[in-house]
Amino acid sequence: MSDPDTELVLGVPRARLWQGAGWRGLREQGIESILAVVGAEAAFRPRAEVETDPSWKQVIPYVVLRDGARVFLMRRSRAGGDPRLHERYSIGVGGHVNPADGDLHGGLLREWQEEIDAAFVPEFRLLGLLNDDTDPVGAVHLGVVFEADAGGRPVAVRETHKLAGEFAAFDEVRAVIDGLETWSQLVFAHLERKR
Repeated sequence: MSDPDTELVLGVPRARLWQGAGWRGLREQGIESILAVVGAEAAFRPRAEVETDPSWKQVIPYVVLRDGARVFLMRRSRAGGDPRLHERYSIGVGGHVNPADGDLHGGLLREWQEEIDAAFVPEFRLLGLLNDDTDPVGAVHLGVVFEADAGGRPVAVRETHKLAGEFAAFDEVRAVIDGLETWSQLVFAHLERKR
């Protein structure tokens, strides 16, 4: 586990990503230019400096794992690193990209292996970019959202002291919507519209 005081995380100055106010939610269209800036201009900075600096967007790979019509639903415990997320539900697996990852895809694979206990690595399909500047956590992060399908294969959370998780029907996720992290609420709303 990285120390937030010394950990370096990938990000981009907000002003390089877009001008003016950002959007709220998951965007599928018109994201190529933003992804190009991330690919060309992203840099690593100390996490302790950027966690409260909305002029810098930390780039977060975020995977929604499906098994057909079900979504992998997790609940964070109080043992997690960010107290802003304690006891919240999530449908996204992800986290910061560090120098050892090399790039966004390397960070995605590492987060998958750290958080998910599965005997496979799925195909990751880009869904879009996730932004929410109305939330203190979202204001300093930009999600690059992927979707993957377990295809009936068993999946569990690896860090059971921090998370519990299982596949849930859309109705079950909707039943805990108020307890979902903001990003998960936004992604879930997008998935429901696509059904």
